[in-house]
Amino acid sequence: MAEKKTSKNKSRQERISGWEWLKGKNKEIDAYCQEYMSFMSEVKTEREAVDYVKKVIGAYKGIEYLENRGKAIALWKKGKAGLKEGIRIVVAHIDSPRLDLKVNPLYEDTDIAMLKTHYYGGIKKYQWLARPLAMHGRIAKEDGSVVDVVIGERDSEPCFTIEDLLPHLAQKVQYNKKVSDAFEGERLNIIVGSRPDTGAKENKVKKAVLDLLKRNYNIEEEDFVSADLEIVPSGPAREIGLDSSMIGAYGHDDRSCAWAAVKALIDAKGLPFTSVVLLVDKEEIGSEGNTGAKSRFLEEAVWDIGEKLGSDIIPSRVLFRSLAISADVNGALDPDYPEVHEKTNAARLGYGICVTKFTGSRGKSGSSEARAEYMAWIRSILNKRNIPWQTGELGKIDEGGGGTVAKYLAEYGMEIVDMGPALLSMHAPFEIASKVDLYSTYLAYRAFMEEK
Repeated sequence: MAEKKTSKNKSRQERISGWEWLKGKNKEIDAYCQEYMSFMSEVKTEREAVDYVKKVIGAYKGIEYLENRGKAIALWKKGKAGLKEGIRIVVAHIDSPRLDLKVNPLYEDTDIAMLKTHYYGGIKKYQWLARPLAMHGRIAKEDGSVVDVVIGERDSEPCFTIEDLLPHLAQKVQYNKKVSDAFEGERLNIIVGSRPDTGAKENKVKKAVLDLLKRNYNIEEEDFVSADLEIVPSGPAREIGLDSSMIGAYGHDDRSCAWAAVKALIDAKGLPFTSVVLLVDKEEIGSEGNTGAKSRFLEEAVWDIGEKLGSDIIPSRVLFRSLAISADVNGALDPDYPEVHEKTNAARLGYGICVTKFTGSRGKSGSSEARAEYMAWIRSILNKRNIPWQTGELGKIDEGGGGTVAKYLAEYGMEIVDMGPALLSMHAPFEIASKVDLYSTYLAYRAFMEEK
């Protein structure tokens, strides 16, 4: 909890704002957050996160990395102890809820060219309607070449959108239905053009769009089959509030933790143990696939570290002796919907990093729960460093819940706990985070790497 060490009051009910706790540190907080906003404005996909991180760490000696198919990466810095004594791991995910293009996306209807999408992760579908959208991704061609595209971010170029029904005609097809039924996934179609190719006999607008894609990007219609194209909110991260105390952006979940972990590894000094930052893909859909946390990429990374350090190790034994943080966000107490939270165990915006002892839903189903002894060590290093922190659960017991990658790393036998900032509007196209929470997250990850 954000509570000064000189205070005699250890009540968990009396919280201290992170801003009060870090009074006099506004310059440091703002400097950190400016860097973070630059990262968030440029990076909106897992590929872009990997590429950005590689560029950043290239300016620093002592940090090495292993990349996994352009969508996941493990960074590491050597510590004093041998690998057989275990390592420190901070794992975050770099994917976020979005819309993916279908394999055969392009079609024409009512003289409008559109792209069919398949939503990825847990979204509220209505939040993606009638707003500026951008396309980020990669097209792989048969000849082995790739085309990377970012369309819709600059003021000088067009963006995309999904149309919504006018309220005058929405009574039966939207208003009289449950929200979950009123907005169908098959209606999340991207508008991409309306100007026809007057020389074409049919599908004149689609033909014009295909000609444009060929002319500007050398893309054929069949190339969509071998493409990873993601539709994301258009626009940069923005400061929120008259006091600029918050940041609004797409993808705080979980790139806020990813950036904090990378910065912590860069700045960490005198590491007692080798520290690893693992950035993975596919968390939002269950950590599946060969770039998610369920893959054996972490074992491969540990093996690679052993090879480079000349240490004959068995990765599974190293991991069993390791300590880890599942760097992920939690939901902040919502001022408009407080009834979904149990207030004494809800995290609050602006009160420091949130330590989440367990995840899961209802009867802790699908949970990874940190041991009491590990929780004690975590809070000891946070208190020692005077870092603002709080605890939090994701809503009331029977309200819902959620999980993280913690349970997949826990299968190796390592100690692990979830830690990250609390957010408002989680999984929305524009999430809200407190600057002091973001900075506290960086401080906490760095302390984890540096403390014995």
